[in-house]
Amino acid sequence: MTTTVVAIVVGAALIAGALLLWPRTRRSVTTPAERAVHTALHTASLAARPLRAGLTEDAAREAAPHLRALTGGDALGVADAEGALLAWDGPHAEVAERFAEAAARAIAEQRPVLAPIAGRPDQPARTLIAQPLLVENAGVAGALGVVVTGRPGPGGLGAVAEVARYVCGQVELAELDASRARLDRAEVRALRAQISPHFIYNALNTIASFVRTDPDRARELILEFADFTRYSFRTAGEFTVLADELRNIERYLALERARFGDTLEVRLQIAPEVLGVVLPFLALQPLVENAVRHGLAGTRRGVVTIVADDAGTDCVISVEDDGVGMDPELLRSGALDAVAADSAGPAESAHVGLANVDDRLRAAFGNDYGLVVETAPGAGTKVSLRVPKFRAGIRA
Repeated sequence: MTTTVVAIVVGAALIAGALLLWPRTRRSVTTPAERAVHTALHTASLAARPLRAGLTEDAAREAAPHLRALTGGDALGVADAEGALLAWDGPHAEVAERFAEAAARAIAEQRPVLAPIAGRPDQPARTLIAQPLLVENAGVAGALGVVVTGRPGPGGLGAVAEVARYVCGQVELAELDASRARLDRAEVRALRAQISPHFIYNALNTIASFVRTDPDRARELILEFADFTRYSFRTAGEFTVLADELRNIERYLALERARFGDTLEVRLQIAPEVLGVVLPFLALQPLVENAVRHGLAGTRRGVVTIVADDAGTDCVISVEDDGVGMDPELLRSGALDAVAADSAGPAESAHVGLANVDDRLRAAFGNDYGLVVETAPGAGTKVSLRVPKFRAGIRA
């Protein structure tokens, strides 16, 4: 028994010693070059985060220490496209004014400018390098200023130029992000503009018809219409949660059921766990409006089914009608809006916006998340989409 206890104690001691020595052993096989590469990449990633918001004063102030570390300079400054100082990191703050002058010159001439810095006799000579930030297809975004000891050689100048090129890449990505956001806003505005004027006209006529016969019903419909338009024309964000999108669709359907009565049947099958899924704003409205029109076209009664299922990491949503359907050959052409126009008639189909929804889904989540349409003449239409339950950077 004693031997067993001793063996256990010795074994535990050996394991503990191995665990203590393992990190040291692992570190010892890492070469200085590998550590330098890791440090540089980590520093670059720290600088990239604020710069992805654009070359603003806050972004420059946060990125400056990391950019200074990448250049190895004694101090570093960042100027905007006009040469105005955005941030300064390190000593020699008295050089900042000199940097503004050198930056303006570097920006105007679109080339690096070197300016010697006079100091006390007991201080080593220093040089200010003003490197323009040339963003491809966008001109000069600003300038980088680096204070170095002595006169820089080709290697030092090359390092500053590479860091400046890295900054330009991040600024360009920031502009691409901003352009995509502007495009998303423009597409949402276009989709709002496509909300059927016929629907609005018919909804108001339906409400008017209840004013005398059923004032309470008219009052309810007015509130539904007000909430529908308030949501559809909101200005907050390009994304929404499924619960809010479905709530607005319920308002739309309440107005349509008031108009069509028993000829329109709507079936909803919604899994509660997917109600918080984020999707592009007004992504379902065109699908439901399209289904209502097709479901009632040329029939006495139309059924529209809306399903939202939990599919592991994704949420699968479908909108189906039992109406006239459409020619699958048109689907293979890829012209979703043309498909809708062919089925619904050009006079009433300009607002359908299926291509708009498909583009926005793919832009947000990738090409695996576009619309899928299943249809045939006389067999109805089913439009499906998948939305990831979580995607980094996308929130309502």
